[in-house]
Amino acid sequence: MDGVIIDSHPAHRLAWKSFLESLGRETCDEELDFILDGRKRAEILKHFLGELAPEQIADYGTRKDQLLDKYRHTMQPIPGVIEFLDHLSHVGMRTGLATSASRRRACGTLEELGLAGCFHTIVTGDDVIAGKPDPAIYQLAAERMQESPERLLAVEDAASGVKSARAAGLRCLGVASAPRAHLLQAEGADPVIPDFLSFSFSQLEARFF
Repeated sequence: MDGVIIDSHPAHRLAWKSFLESLGRETCDEELDFILDGRKRAEILKHFLGELAPEQIADYGTRKDQLLDKYRHTMQPIPGVIEFLDHLSHVGMRTGLATSASRRRACGTLEELGLAGCFHTIVTGDDVIAGKPDPAIYQLAAERMQESPERLLAVEDAASGVKSARAAGLRCLGVASAPRAHLLQAEGADPVIPDFLSFSFSQLEARFF
């Protein structure tokens, strides 16, 4: 979802930076790249703050989400993605969403942006124990879509997400600007496109089907 369907990375950076600063943990931009790699919230908290009790993880997660709400107005669909999803629907292709976000945040964000009806299946970080790069989330998505992984194509903007998809047996299309494209390619995304405005359905069909 984040970074593929919704342009939410700037909002997440601001929210995480504000939250960590409230706890006295200063972070630089390079450190904050960790939050953009498709990991579950508990894993991000442990990365920056060390081992935490489940109650602390829940409390900190709530506080971070409250900060994110301040920047929610800045979130918009990725350019071209609505038209791309509409085209997939028009030709009868089913789509699923596999996101490390919580179900509450994922469904709330999709609803706010009018994207809730775009997906036949939604799998969230709440549905699996291990987050990306573990393959569990894509394995569950394939199971719920009643398709073999080999017949599915993942679209990812994070290296851990590409690892997850490839480990589950899916092919993977990467979405990233030039500075980050090589990170996705190194994990098996092929091709990597800068956005959906430059990638038509006919190109998708020629490449994967």
